Amino acid sequence: MRTALTLVCLLLALPVLAVLGAWAGLDAQALATLRHQAGTVLASYAAQSALLALGVAVGVTLLGAATAAAVTLLDFPGRRSFEWALLLPLAMPAYVLAYAWTDALQYSGALQTALRGWLGLRGALWPDVRSLGGAVLLFVLALYPYVYLLTRTALGERAAHLLEAARLLGAGPWRRFGAVALPLARPAVTAGLALAVMETLADYGVGAYFGLATFSTGIFRAWLVLDDRIAAAQLASMLLAVVALLLAVERRAQRRMRFAAMRRSGGSAEAVPQRLRGAAAAAAWALCALPVLLGFVLPVGWLLWLLVQELRYAEFGLPLARFAGWAWASLRLAGTAALLATALALALGFALRPAGARGRRGLLAPAAALLALGYAVPGAVIAVGVLLPVGPLQAALPGLPVAALVTGSAFGVLLAYLSRFSAVALQSVQAGYARIGASIDETARLLGSRRRRIFWQLHLPLLRRSALAAALLVFVDAMKELPATLLLRPFGSDTLAVVAYNLARDERLGEAALPSLAIVVVGLIPVLMLSRAMRSGEPGAAT
Repeated sequence: MRTALTLVCLLLALPVLAVLGAWAGLDAQALATLRHQAGTVLASYAAQSALLALGVAVGVTLLGAATAAAVTLLDFPGRRSFEWALLLPLAMPAYVLAYAWTDALQYSGALQTALRGWLGLRGALWPDVRSLGGAVLLFVLALYPYVYLLTRTALGERAAHLLEAARLLGAGPWRRFGAVALPLARPAVTAGLALAVMETLADYGVGAYFGLATFSTGIFRAWLVLDDRIAAAQLASMLLAVVALLLAVERRAQRRMRFAAMRRSGGSAEAVPQRLRGAAAAAAWALCALPVLLGFVLPVGWLLWLLVQELRYAEFGLPLARFAGWAWASLRLAGTAALLATALALALGFALRPAGARGRRGLLAPAAALLALGYAVPGAVIAVGVLLPVGPLQAALPGLPVAALVTGSAFGVLLAYLSRFSAVALQSVQAGYARIGASIDETARLLGSRRRRIFWQLHLPLLRRSALAAALLVFVDAMKELPATLLLRPFGSDTLAVVAYNLARDERLGEAALPSLAIVVVGLIPVLMLSRAMRSGEPGAAT
């Protein structure tokens, strides 16, 4: 079993290894391609990606940390509601947010047209949202919850007793924030910032829709437009190197967060929030309300309005039969990926369990660690890594239909999904195993139970909630995944994410509203689960 699991982990890590291995055969053609890219597009890809990442980093840091500090350290009307409402933009993929705001704010849109008629003006009332600055703003609205969630956890749990001690010693709110809260929250802010920047660099939908020249859009252009797999592999490996650096920063920050938690002296006292009144309370309320309105409420409302208009004025009505087909394709692929990833995570969690020391021998542990890196890898990189080995494998195995099996097939999409999202399921299952003491296994073995019986009759019932959470998280991530699905999907079998992107690209935003709303509704599932867990005070609910 351990050998089989090791081979599965290595197979799912193959896309990442294939991208890195593209540099192993650096011949004259590859060097010429690299020189050509360096002299033409590489500088613009690097500059726009860097500016986009920098703007998003500043924005999510300020907005996420400010909202977390407001709901944790201050008391104002609506504070309890904002604690969970500030998580709602997590359900809104950035590319769906881009579709909604572009249609709402464009020059020919209903809003600008009505305002120009009312004010008697002719020109554009504001800059086009499809720009680098507009992309930064949309990413900030979609990704600030990463910083908000981790920072709120740090302030509410790790710094609670120190903030209360500072208050009793006479320190004012600003001094408590600057001298106590801010230093303790810095690792959480850094971890959330790294996650947000990784998501920004991994995005393809917003960059392609806004016409930005980023590494992710460059990978697609090199592969699909120029048909140059070497250029695509080189760009993918550069992006992978940047993501690896960000992942190292995030993991270092997470270790510092755990160290701060271990240093806590016990007790569950919470910091007493500072009561606000008048203008200060209104300012705190506006600070928390604006990101929720701009990042979730208004975009969802606009998409609903577009859907209603499409229903009223569409000449032939909405293609509900085709929508059912797209929804079924999405549900089938995402559901299969969720089941396979959860089953793999359960098997790996059991094999790597400390109570079974034999399960940690060999290559299984490093293979599982390599697989765990997949979630940090952008979907475009995973897709290129899936396609790169097809040619050499087909040449080495001429009797097998390798190309037909991977390209334009459900197998290729599932391979990409499992390569990227198995780490999510494994993390959830391992968190569940952490709550099962090793003494339970030892007692069962002393009573004569075999390992297989221990898993099926003892572990599996105790891991039911963790397995369900793992399956739901993988399901939602797979439903929202765009770049890997766009490159690898079976012909004639589009998913909701691909259909929404294609319709929005063709400026058919009214038709794109229905699949976009379906993706948002599915994305609400883990957000509501997280909000419920945080309100119930479950350990580790917010981490």
